[in-house]
Amino acid sequence: MALQHTPLDPSSLGSSAQQALSGGPARMMAARGMAPLSDPRDLVSVLYQLGLDAEASIKQAAQASADSLPENVLKAALADPALDPRVIDYFAARVKGNAPLIATVALNSATAVETLSDLARTGSAALVDLLAQNEERLLRSPQIIAAMYKNPSARMSTVDRVVELAVRSQVKVDIPAWEEVCSALAGKAAQPADAQPANADELFAAAASRVAEHDGKDASSTDLKDVPINQMTIPMKIRLAILGNRFARAQLIRDRASVVAMAAIKSPAVTDSEAAKYAGNSAIADDVITYIANRRDWTKLYSIKLSLVMNPKTPIPKAMSFMNFMRDKDLRNISRSKGIPSAVAAQARKLINQRSTRGKR
Repeated sequence: MALQHTPLDPSSLGSSAQQALSGGPARMMAARGMAPLSDPRDLVSVLYQLGLDAEASIKQAAQASADSLPENVLKAALADPALDPRVIDYFAARVKGNAPLIATVALNSATAVETLSDLARTGSAALVDLLAQNEERLLRSPQIIAAMYKNPSARMSTVDRVVELAVRSQVKVDIPAWEEVCSALAGKAAQPADAQPANADELFAAAASRVAEHDGKDASSTDLKDVPINQMTIPMKIRLAILGNRFARAQLIRDRASVVAMAAIKSPAVTDSEAAKYAGNSAIADDVITYIANRRDWTKLYSIKLSLVMNPKTPIPKAMSFMNFMRDKDLRNISRSKGIPSAVAAQARKLINQRSTRGKR
């Protein structure tokens, strides 16, 4: 959630800043950066306030002045812990291309969680590493960890470290498949140290790059020799399943590790058409099929209900409940199917007879 840029209370500013905002020609002079404001905090606060002004000419002038402030002035202001978090957020968006200034924002104790989360989600690997150093702040605001996890630029080693920190501290992070992430880290801790790849960052980056190149291709018919998924650890696979594209999910949902397959189906990017395809695949893990069968938004779709009924891995009570919605033609096919549990086929025959009896009345 973005931080709201609302007007400041002028009484919280210095006397010179209050005078610059008092009205008349002084406001336009201040908007043009011509007010006698020696304190960098007052200067950026005034430009922020006037950048929200209802008068278009003042607003535009203030925004232009904000964009042209000298770097040394901005650095002094953005490092000030007394600066209002809204002002920090306003200028952070304007200096995103300036690594030293963004680092200053990241290190300021007054910077809002919303601002830090945005930086963690969109920043460079170096910026994420910097944010990861403040462990106390991460545990206090786990949404920053979630943003790091979802940033494709973040190093896998850094992501692993901050997630492990949260798990050890029993702090829940809003990451899709969080339970699977925790389970994978528990398994990783049980492995010998030499089982962990030394090139984790490069390996994850290479796999993410390769699957991006395969975007839109059919995973079942594509040569995967250049996609080093099999070399990845389970935590890497889970992150790729959540962040990757359709191609990555199609690979990882068939992974032998159930936690990886579950992470793939829990990815927020999974489409209805993907869910329908997976629902009819009897080679996919039982847990994945059960998860699909329990998703009401997916089982509202007739095609998914039908695929689940025809899948022998669907829990029998679920399959039977879906059959009440089946068309007569599909019920007849179900009743003759040899690949589903006999109880499901018998229930299909029962429903056919019931509908036939009602039709004769």
